[in-house]
Amino acid sequence: MADPKGFLKHTRELPTSRPARQRTGDYQEIYEAFPVEKTREQASRCMDCGVPFCHSGCPLGNIIPEFNDAVYRQDWLEAIQILHSTNNFPEFTGRICPAPCEAACVLGINKPPVAIEHIEKSIAEQAYELGYIRPKPPVLRTGKKVAVVGSGPSGLAAAAQLNKAGHLVTVFERKDRIGGLLRYGIPDFKLEKWVLNRRIALMEAEGIRFRTNAEVGKNIEAASLLEEYDALLLCGGSTIPRDLPIPGRNLQGVHYAMEYLEQNNRRVAGDSLDVSQFISAKGKHVLVIGGGDTGADCVGTSNRQGARSVTQLELLTKPPKERDPETWPNWPMILRTSSSHEEGCERHWAVLTKAFLGDEHGFLRAVEVVDVRWDTDPTTGKSGFREVEGSLREIPCQLAFLAMGFLHPQREGMLDQLGLALDERNNVQTAANYQTSVEKVFAAGDMRRGQSLVVWAISEGREAARAVDEYLMGQSSLEAKSGSPLILPVADK
Repeated sequence: MADPKGFLKHTRELPTSRPARQRTGDYQEIYEAFPVEKTREQASRCMDCGVPFCHSGCPLGNIIPEFNDAVYRQDWLEAIQILHSTNNFPEFTGRICPAPCEAACVLGINKPPVAIEHIEKSIAEQAYELGYIRPKPPVLRTGKKVAVVGSGPSGLAAAAQLNKAGHLVTVFERKDRIGGLLRYGIPDFKLEKWVLNRRIALMEAEGIRFRTNAEVGKNIEAASLLEEYDALLLCGGSTIPRDLPIPGRNLQGVHYAMEYLEQNNRRVAGDSLDVSQFISAKGKHVLVIGGGDTGADCVGTSNRQGARSVTQLELLTKPPKERDPETWPNWPMILRTSSSHEEGCERHWAVLTKAFLGDEHGFLRAVEVVDVRWDTDPTTGKSGFREVEGSLREIPCQLAFLAMGFLHPQREGMLDQLGLALDERNNVQTAANYQTSVEKVFAAGDMRRGQSLVVWAISEGREAARAVDEYLMGQSSLEAKSGSPLILPVADK
């Protein structure tokens, strides 16, 4: 590395967050500006570790030591070339990835890990500013036509790669704007939508066609795509949320988390919404059931809407604050406090929701909960919980959001029309080359692997694009993924 003693000279430092009271008054990203020289210092902390476990920690196999070295030398062109060789959208992952690469960082064994995620974002933004990221349409076209269904991270990554290979790519999106989860599932305070719009405009300039309000299986027959296109790649995501079928589930005020987040993102985007249907947390006691990223996003959104209080429940026990050294380099189960939690949230672990309680008008007024104790059966090794006697109580709330993850893709419509085989979890079943049970139909992302991270979706889209390219051309010039990922988190974003 350019500075072999960088990790001894500098400690980990990240951009400062704007004060909570200030940032909850808007939906802009929360971080202050960070000097380029400080980013250079952070890149210098990357060690000459011999075996860069960060490569395997990253689902994309990002070549991290090399781009850190380029950043230290202030060679932003080389840095973005290295980063783009494995990651189509570093401006996304540099903002919203939980950074499993940092969990696998060798320096992280006994010191704070290298600030890889921040460096990745910095490379992307510097490259845009310097004009290194610009439309690059393919020189030659193959004449092959590919339809990509779904414009989330996997669909966009697949479209970018297939277009790069010279195919004519059309992306079908059932909603009114392109972006999928990036557009409607992630709040602007984590990913402002101008970042997404900038990339989509670049992809359009490269020749990719986008069709919105185009729901395959509803207003577009799946069979028509099979006739018109040489290959069909499904990237529709895992969209059926996990429900909580307990007494009072149908009370006014109980909503799926994604329903709430999408509606608020539309509001921030300036859409006209039916006031009578708008879900507002203003002045209300809010309860979020589920402790993942989606739950945290509901917390941050509720605080920005002026909630009176926000409480988050998690069924599992509270994780430790520090990682067990034995878990390195795999993803550690530790207590994670997001910026949304710092803005105001009461958190409870090992709590089971028993019932939603309503008033005489059918509106939610409280939830009935009970503490649980988790035990492991010494015979089978399986864990389970039992209720703690005497802990039954009520938590007042007028809004409750179900943020407990997603089960599988929607079957009605496209999947049923195509007659695709499903696996035991009701995800689309594919062979090792991402091909489904139907000729020339492929699948990638959460629709295939189940709910996971955005970075995994991008990886899946890239790998599936390479498989489609090989199917169409007999071979592929697209980059092959390097390395085998370690054990990584299953998350709802």
